[in-house]
Amino acid sequence: MQKLALLGFGTVGQGLAEILAEKKAALKAETGWEGKIVAISDVMKGSIYDPDGLDIEKALHIVKRTGTLDDYPDSERLVRDLDSFDTIEQTNADTIVEVTFTDVKTGQPAIDHCKAAFRAGKHVVMSNKGPVALAYKELSQLAQQHGVRWGFEGTVMSGTPALRMPLTALAGNDIKEITGILNGTTNYMLLRMEEGLSYEEALEETQQLGYAEADPTSDVEGYDARYKIVILANTVMNSLLKVDDVQCEGITHLTPYDIKKAKSKGKRWKLIARVSNENGQIKASVKPEMLDETHPLASIQGVLNAVTFECDLAGTITLSGPGAGRTETGYSLLIDLLNIYRNHL
Repeated sequence: MQKLALLGFGTVGQGLAEILAEKKAALKAETGWEGKIVAISDVMKGSIYDPDGLDIEKALHIVKRTGTLDDYPDSERLVRDLDSFDTIEQTNADTIVEVTFTDVKTGQPAIDHCKAAFRAGKHVVMSNKGPVALAYKELSQLAQQHGVRWGFEGTVMSGTPALRMPLTALAGNDIKEITGILNGTTNYMLLRMEEGLSYEEALEETQQLGYAEADPTSDVEGYDARYKIVILANTVMNSLLKVDDVQCEGITHLTPYDIKKAKSKGKRWKLIARVSNENGQIKASVKPEMLDETHPLASIQGVLNAVTFECDLAGTITLSGPGAGRTETGYSLLIDLLNIYRNHL
C-alpha cells in the first residue's frame, strides 16, 4: 500500500484524487497497486491528515462545494493545519505528490519540497516544470543518495509519455535531435491566425476558452516551451543544458502577412522547441519556424502537443497527444506512482 501526501489540492491534485477514487478497484486488479491518500496540504484550502487514510471522495465533495477542507469531519486521528514541510516530515506518507503553485522562474517552493522529501526518505512525483528544468542534476543526485525515486512525467506533455517513451521504448538509440510543439496555447493561436484572426483576436479567444492565462507571457514568448525542451535535453539526451542557454523567441511579432506568406509557399508557422547534439555540443532554441506541410509536426493542430525524436536506429519517431488538462496531468502522476511501485522509474 503506497501512502500518499498531496501538496496542493487544485486542479491537478483533484484530478489525481478523482482517478484514484474511480479506478481504485481496477488498478488493484490490473496492476496489484494500491494507493491511499493520507494527507492533503494546500495553502488556500487547508490541511488534513489521517494516518489511516482520508475519505477522498468526501474531501473532493467538500472542497468542490465550499472551496476549502474546513468542513471535512473531525475524528480522533485527524490532524489539521500541518504546513507543507510538516506534511512531508511528520506524516506516515511514503510518497509526496508535489502539485503546489510554484514559481517557474525559481522552482520554489517545489525544489525545497523535493529536498525535504528526499532527506526524509520519501519518493516524489510532480508536474511542476521549475524544479526539473532548474535543478535536475542536484535533485536527481539527492534522490539517489537517499534511495528514493523522483517522477516528473507530467512536466513536458502532461499524460502523453514524452519522457518515458524515449527512455524505455527507444532505449539503445542515439538521439541526436529532439523537436517539439510543446505549448498548446500558441499552437491554437497559430491555427486561428491561419484561419484569418489577428494575433490580438487569437489571443483573446484563447483566453476566453481558458487555454491562456490573463498574463499569457510565458506561453506567447516561448518561456513555457523553453523549460520543457531543457527537461527533454537533460533527461533524454543526458545533457547539462540550462534555461539561459536556450535561444528563445515567441510568436508576438507574427502578422497576418507572415501567415499568408507561409501558406503561399506550402508552409505553416509553428512555435518549435529544438535541441540537438552536434559533435558533443548541445544547441537549443525555441522560436517560430515555417514548416513544410509534409513535416510530421505541421499537421499538429489546436491545443495538441507533439515531439519528434531523431534516432540512429529507429529513425524518426513522432509522438503526439494532449499537453495539458486536469485528467491528463492527474494521469501522468498516476503513471509515475505505478512506476515507483514497479521499480522501473
